Amino acid sequence: MADNSVTLVGNLTRDPELRFTNGGRAVASFGLAVNRRYQVNGEWQEQTSYFNIVAWGQLGENAAQSLGKGSRAIVSGRLEQRQYENRDGEQRNIVEIVADEVGPSLRWATAQIERTARTSADGGGAPERGAPTGGGSGGGSNRRSEPADNSGYGDEEPF
Repeated sequence: MADNSVTLVGNLTRDPELRFTNGGRAVASFGLAVNRRYQVNGEWQEQTSYFNIVAWGQLGENAAQSLGKGSRAIVSGRLEQRQYENRDGEQRNIVEIVADEVGPSLRWATAQIERTARTSADGGGAPERGAPTGGGSGGGSNRRSEPADNSGYGDEEPF
């Protein structure tokens, strides 16, 4: 059995974009820049790789509320390739990371954890009654809080 898991640590290249499918399922997408530094003949070289990240359900809602452009994050998930047709009718292939876990990196930052109530199979739900708001480690000032609509969750793609 082949294992298709990847863990990345990098900085968000844009604020997470939170959308909802026709069935009401949340999906957040954002970019992650991963830097690599290495030596060649005694000189330091830098290389940056860019990845598209997709986070479904409550994970996506939490990521959109907690992280912003420039935030350092840890993403664990799987590589997934899909095809789509662009506006000109051409077939395109894309490889993205479908996140299983997303969190702030605590190497150079602190975070305040706020638990959410579990109301669905993917850990979805609204924040617990009386739980404080804000307090994530997001680097962005425009954190978004979208209402959770857990009805009609399906596995449909948002695109």
